[in-house]
Amino acid sequence: MNVNQSAPPVPPFGQPQPVYTGYHQSSYGGQPGSTAPPTPYGAYNGPVPGYQQTPLPGVSRAPPSSEAPPVSTAQAPCGQAAYGQFGQGDVQNGPSSTVQMQRFPGSQPFGSVPLAPVVSQPTVLQPYGPPPTSAQVTAQLAGMQIGGAVAPALPPVRLGYGPPTSLAPASGSYPNSGLYGSYPQGQAPPLSQAQGHLGAQPPQRSAPPQASGFTSPASGGPPMPSVTGPLLPGQGFGGPSVSQPNHVSSPPPQALPPGTQMTGPPGPPPPMHSSQQPGYQLQQNGSFGPARGPQPNYGSPYPGAPTFGSQPGPPQPLPPKRLDPDAIPSPQLNELPPQQKTRHRIDPDAIPSPIQVIEDDRNNRGSEPFVTGVRGQVPPLVTTNFLVKDQGNASPRYIRCTSYNIPCTSDMAKQAQVPLAAVIKPLARLPPEEASPYVVDHGESGPLRCNRCKAYMCPFMQFVEGGRRFQCCFCSCINDVPPQYFQHLDHTGKRVDAYDRPELSLGSYEFLATVDYCKNNKFPSPPAFIFMIDVSYNAIRSGLVRLLCEELKSLLDFLPREGGAEESAIRVGFVTYNKVLHFYNVKSSLAQPQMMVVSDVADMFVPLLDGFLVNVSESRAVITSLLDQIPEMFADTRETETVFAPVIQAGMEALKAAECAGKLFLFHTSLPIAEAPGKLKNRDDRKLINTDKEKTLFQPQTGAYQTLAKECVAQGCSVDLFLFPNQYVDVATLSVVPQLTGGSVYKYACFQVENDQERFLSDLRRDVQKVVGFDAVMRVRTSTGIRAVDFFGAFYMSNTTDVELAGLDGDKTVTVEFKHDDRLNEESGALLQCALLYTSCAGQRRLRIHNLALNCCTQLADLYRNCETDTLINYMAKFAYRGVLNSPVKTVRDTLITQCAQILACYRKNCASPSSAGQLILPECMKLLPVYLNCVLKSDVLQPGAEVTTDDRAYVRQLVTSMDVAETNVFFYPRLLPLTKSPIESATEPPAVRASEERLSNGDIYLLENGLNLFLWVGASVQQGVVQSLFSVSSFSQITSGLSVLPVLDNPLSKKVRGLIDSLRAQRSRYMKLIVVKQEDKLEMLFKHFLVEDKSLSGGASYVDFLCHMHKEIRQLLS
Repeated sequence: MNVNQSAPPVPPFGQPQPVYTGYHQSSYGGQPGSTAPPTPYGAYNGPVPGYQQTPLPGVSRAPPSSEAPPVSTAQAPCGQAAYGQFGQGDVQNGPSSTVQMQRFPGSQPFGSVPLAPVVSQPTVLQPYGPPPTSAQVTAQLAGMQIGGAVAPALPPVRLGYGPPTSLAPASGSYPNSGLYGSYPQGQAPPLSQAQGHLGAQPPQRSAPPQASGFTSPASGGPPMPSVTGPLLPGQGFGGPSVSQPNHVSSPPPQALPPGTQMTGPPGPPPPMHSSQQPGYQLQQNGSFGPARGPQPNYGSPYPGAPTFGSQPGPPQPLPPKRLDPDAIPSPQLNELPPQQKTRHRIDPDAIPSPIQVIEDDRNNRGSEPFVTGVRGQVPPLVTTNFLVKDQGNASPRYIRCTSYNIPCTSDMAKQAQVPLAAVIKPLARLPPEEASPYVVDHGESGPLRCNRCKAYMCPFMQFVEGGRRFQCCFCSCINDVPPQYFQHLDHTGKRVDAYDRPELSLGSYEFLATVDYCKNNKFPSPPAFIFMIDVSYNAIRSGLVRLLCEELKSLLDFLPREGGAEESAIRVGFVTYNKVLHFYNVKSSLAQPQMMVVSDVADMFVPLLDGFLVNVSESRAVITSLLDQIPEMFADTRETETVFAPVIQAGMEALKAAECAGKLFLFHTSLPIAEAPGKLKNRDDRKLINTDKEKTLFQPQTGAYQTLAKECVAQGCSVDLFLFPNQYVDVATLSVVPQLTGGSVYKYACFQVENDQERFLSDLRRDVQKVVGFDAVMRVRTSTGIRAVDFFGAFYMSNTTDVELAGLDGDKTVTVEFKHDDRLNEESGALLQCALLYTSCAGQRRLRIHNLALNCCTQLADLYRNCETDTLINYMAKFAYRGVLNSPVKTVRDTLITQCAQILACYRKNCASPSSAGQLILPECMKLLPVYLNCVLKSDVLQPGAEVTTDDRAYVRQLVTSMDVAETNVFFYPRLLPLTKSPIESATEPPAVRASEERLSNGDIYLLENGLNLFLWVGASVQQGVVQSLFSVSSFSQITSGLSVLPVLDNPLSKKVRGLIDSLRAQRSRYMKLIVVKQEDKLEMLFKHFLVEDKSLSGGASYVDFLCHMHKEIRQLLS
C-alpha cells in the first residue's frame, strides 16, 4: 500500500465506540521545541578549548596582516567546574554535528593520548593525558563518521575543534604516528557526505591574519592569535581575555626538530590577507537534516548545522554579549606537567547532539500523519508530536521495535548483536484526535482463529478458494471459513467487505470474548477497589491519614467507568491496620459503619462478606461517616509497629470471597517488624556496594512475598503501594507483590503534608481514575522463523508463553525479546501479534489485538538503517536492571559496553566505507547510542552516588522495568529548557538545550525535568525584574532555596512559567514536584546530578570521555 494514497473510507463499525472520558491527554509523548544556536564552549570536565571572547568594547581591530603572531595559551576550567563559571553570554546548544571526535590509539588505557611537539595552543588540564601531534590531528581526525559512503575529496577545511592554532610556516613537517593512517601527498582525506561521517577536518596550520591590535596588559605579551578565513558558526574571535590570572601568554613556537616530516592533507593554504574570503556555503551532510533557516526566538540567524566534512560558510555576526572573563576559573599553569600545557579538545558541538536529532525529527516528521499501511516503516521519534492513521499495522503508541528490518538468519543477528525486541503497551492511552480501538462482536461463535496456532483473524490472513478458506499468516495452516463469516473476494483476492471489518483492515481492534474465555466458564463480576490504610503512629503524626480520608470522600465519585456509563460499576471496601487489621461494614442500611478487628494475623480471614464491598452511591452516607471517624479513632495511637503481608492476604481473600478481580490500594509507612508472616529486618548495608554481594540489596529478603504474589495473580488481585518512609523500608522486598501483579509503587520519603500533599494527591487521583484491565493474560505470537524468548515488565509468568497480569493500566509496558528459530524470508517479512485477554472496568471480558508486520533483510546495512535508538536503550536498561539481581553491577555495566561496542564495530566493519582506523563511524540512526548508553551506565541503579539510598535504587529499578519508550527517553536524558530566551508571548515550549553545565548561563533561569523530578535553576546574575516577576522578591538572595511552589502572580512571565510547568506535568504519568535551586546553593549538587553529559560525582564519564572510550573498544574489536 502506498503511504501517500488516501485512506479508504472506513465506515462506522456497527456500534457506538467506548470513549474513556475524563483523561486529559497532553501533547502525546512529544515536547515541541527547537534548538538554540551553537556555543563556543567545550565540554564540562572533558577536553575543553580556550574560551573565545568577543573583542572588548572600545578596542579597535587592526587590519589583517600576514605576520604570524605567537600563540597564547588560554587556560580553561578543569576538574569540577566552579560555580559561577559563565557570564551572561548566551550559552546555547550547537547544531548537531557530524564531526568526528579525536580518537586515541587502541593499545592505550582509557583516555591516553600520544605526545605532541611543542606547539602552544589553548589548553586545559583534563583526565586524558597529552594530545596527539598536530600532524596526527591533521591526518587522523579526517573524521569520525556517522554512517555512509565517502564523498569525493575536497580541499582541507578548518574544523570546529576550538580556536585555531597559528604556526609560523615551517619547512620541516611533523612526525606521523601511523596509528591513524595518513594520506599520500597530493590527496585529501576522505570527507563524509551521504553517510554523515563524524569526520572532522583538522585545523589548518598556517599564519593567520592578526586579529586585534591590543596586547594583554598584565603581561605585555604578544598580540592574540586570530581566526584564519571564515569563522565557524557560533565561533567568536579567539584570544585571551584581559583578566590575567586565568590567561597566560606563551613564547613563540620553537623550530621543529630536524628530520621531521609533514604528513597530512596538502591543499590550498588559506588566504593570508583576507578575512572576508567568500568561502563555500555550508554543505549539508545528509545525515543531519537540511540546513536550517532563521530560528524562532533568536535574534541572529541560525548558522545551520555544519557538516564538518565540508567548507564553512561566511563569518557569522558575533553575539552582542560577551563572557565575563573573571567568571571563568582555570587551573594554575605551574600546576600542570609541561606536556599537558598544550591540549587539543573535542568540541562538544562536534559530536552528535540529542537535542538536534529530536529537533530535526520534529521538523521533518511532526507535520504529516504517520500512516501505518506500509510494512516495516520506522515511526517518528517518541519526542515528536504526530498523529497516527491505522491502516493495517498497530500504532507506535502500542508497539515500538528496536529494529523494523530484522536479519533473515540467526547468524546475521548474532554478528550484528542488535537485540530484536518490541516494547508493547497494550492499553496505551491515545490522544483525543485518535479513535480508540473498535470493538467487534462475533456473537456466540466468538472471534475467528487459526485452528493450529490459535492466532486471531487479522489483515495479513490470506483468503483462498473464492473466500471459503483462509491461510494463516503465522503458521501457514489452511482453515475453513465458517458459513456466517463467508464473503466473496474481489479481483485482487481481497474480501469485498475488508474495509467494513476492523479485523481485516486495522492493526489494532478488540473482540468481545465469549464465556469460553472466562474463568470457570462464567462471566466475571465487576471488579472492586479496597483501600487499606496504615494507622500506626507515623501515619497519624504526619497528617497522612487525615489528608487521605478527606481526599477519598470526593475521589470515590471518579472511579473509572465504561463508555457512557453514568456511574462506575466498581465496588469499594475499607481496611485500616497497624499490628492488627480492622475491617469495616459500610452497608447502606446501617446508620453508622461497624468495625471488626482481626488480631490473628498469622491465619488471616475476612470476618464479614455482606457489607464489606459496596456500591459508592448506595452507601455514600456510611462511607463519609467512616472517613470522618478514622482519623479521630486513631488520633491518640502509640502503636509504631506494622504488619504488611497479612494486609495483602486479607485483601486477596476478600476478593476471592466476592468472586471478583480487583485492586488493593495500600498506604504504608514503615518496615513491617511486627510478629507476622512476611516480617522483615533492617538489612541496609552500604558496605556491600561494589562487592559481589551488592545484588542481595535488590533481591527480596524472603520468598514469602513471591508466594503471596502468585496467589494474588491467580485471583486477579493487583496491588498499588503508596510508601511514606522516614527511613529504610526495604523497597526491594515490599515491591515484589506490586511488581508481580502488574501494580505500581509510589514513594514519598519523609512525607510532610505542606510539602508533599500536592504530589501525593495528584498521583492518587490519577491512579484511582485510570482505566485498568483486570485478570489479564497476554500472549505474543510470531510468524515462522522467530519466537518470543524473554519478557520484561511488571507481571508474573507460570509458563514460557503467557504473561499473566492481575492488573494492567495504560502506563505499563511489556518488553519482549525475539530470537530466530529458523530462516526468515525477505519477501514475506515477519509478523507479530499481541493478544491481551482482560476484564474491563465494567466487568466485560475482552480481547485486544495488536498486529505489526516487519521487513526482513539479508544485508546488515538494512538492519542498521531501520533501528530505533530510543527503543534499543529502553530494552538495554531493562536488561541491565534485571541483571543486577543476579550479577555484580560491574559485570552488568561491562556487558552493556561490550554489546554496544559490538553493535558499532559490526557496522564499521560491514557497512561503512573504508576509512582510517582513527575515525569513529556511527550509523545515522544510532548516532545517539553512546550518549544514551552512558546515561544508563551512570544511573543510580548501576553507579550510585553517596547520597543515593538502597531503597531509592530498588525503587528506580522496579519503576524502569515497566516504563515505555518516551518515559525512559526523558528519564535517562533529562530535558533542560531555558526560560528567558524565548519571547514571553510565545505559546510554545522553549527550545531545549543539552544537559550539561556548559549550557547554563548565570543570567538565565532553566527548567529541568526527567519524568520524576522537576527543577527550576536560577542563575546568580539573573535580572532583578525576572526575579520580581517570578518569585515576588526584590533580589536573588531573597529567593527561598528548595521552594516547591511558585507564587501565583499576575504577570506574563509568571503565567508562562507556571503554565509550562503544568503542561510538563500533564505529559508525565507521575506528578513531578518542583524544587527551586539557586546557583551555588547546596541543592545545586542534586540538580547537577541530572546534567548527564557531564562527568558525575559518582565517577560516571562525561559524554566526550565515554565516546572516546567506546571508540577505543570498537578499535580493539576491529583489530
